[in-house]
Amino acid sequence: MPSLEHVPARLQKLAEVTKDLVHITASTAEAEPVRIENMIGFIKVPLGLAGPLTIHGAHQKGTMFAPFATTEPTLVASASRGCKAFQLSGGIHAEALSEGMSRAPRFRFSSIAQAIAFHKQVPSLESQFRSIAESTSRYAKLTNITSTIIGTSVHVKFTFNTGSAAGQNMVTFATHAACQHFLQSPAGSQAGVVGFSIEGQMASDKKASWGNVFTPRGVEVIAWGTLTDEVCRTVLGASTLQLYQTITMGQDAGIRNGQFGSNCNTANVVAAMFIACGQDAASVLEAGWAQATAEYNHQTQEFLISMYIPSLLVGTVGGGTGYSTQQEALKMLGYEGQDKKWAFAETVAAFCLALDVSTASAISNDTFATAHKVLARG
Repeated sequence: MPSLEHVPARLQKLAEVTKDLVHITASTAEAEPVRIENMIGFIKVPLGLAGPLTIHGAHQKGTMFAPFATTEPTLVASASRGCKAFQLSGGIHAEALSEGMSRAPRFRFSSIAQAIAFHKQVPSLESQFRSIAESTSRYAKLTNITSTIIGTSVHVKFTFNTGSAAGQNMVTFATHAACQHFLQSPAGSQAGVVGFSIEGQMASDKKASWGNVFTPRGVEVIAWGTLTDEVCRTVLGASTLQLYQTITMGQDAGIRNGQFGSNCNTANVVAAMFIACGQDAASVLEAGWAQATAEYNHQTQEFLISMYIPSLLVGTVGGGTGYSTQQEALKMLGYEGQDKKWAFAETVAAFCLALDVSTASAISNDTFATAHKVLARG
């Protein structure tokens, strides 16, 4: 090991911490641009394929496998079992409904009266904000501005469409430019602003909130499918009535427990596909909120289930989608590049639905613990 005598203390510490690493540092020579600080290597996460699943999407139709990057055994098997049940019942329908990406800066004033005056002024500033914000990007389109008064502060929420990117950084740059232009203008000087911060926590960036349930921060999407009793008994080992009762029981218990969202384990698919396909894994806090809704037909014994996800924060360009393995995962789905974001969102939601049905069936027939014991420990 070379002498560390003249190396800064921080780098000496890094060298000490990493001196015994073998597998992590073996991959540091990959020939592609890497954007990370204090880089020491790569972590490998097992990658499996769930499916096949036929998706009748509004923006993409076809039969596909989904890449899951996960360290949890049973996840791929369970999702694939749900896919099989839906395959025998005609597949899953899905439709992306809307999208939005927000940033909510905070303007602070000396008095509440000044805050109220600025709050009233915000609608008249929308065209000015839009002009400056959209000049920072070819893709950012400002769709909405709302303001909220909290004490002597006004939180102004900027909501954008961001093309094929998830767009967190895009809207940050755009919003910051628009606000700084205003603050440096005569109108900004006269408004009485005494403090500014680019985010005042009204956008709930990488945090779960009711705000992101009511207004999308990402793609708003719904997936649904119908299962017959015969298919459920054959593939899932539970009747459609059992599935319906398990899901509605869970909803009742979730209400008593103050649960945020109503699903079995949607976040499993979101996290696994986010990691595999180069999405921001921390955004599972926004994207993991989902509402599974079950309906049972007592005459036909058919079981209709839907999965609504209001803020599925995905993109097919930018960020981690630029890495070679993540590009391959997106390409395998057919979603690399432009104009595939909504199709990708529909696919994630469909596989979330498949997993939830399978998990509910394992709870219904009491095979949940056994499956984990066999696959995780066997």
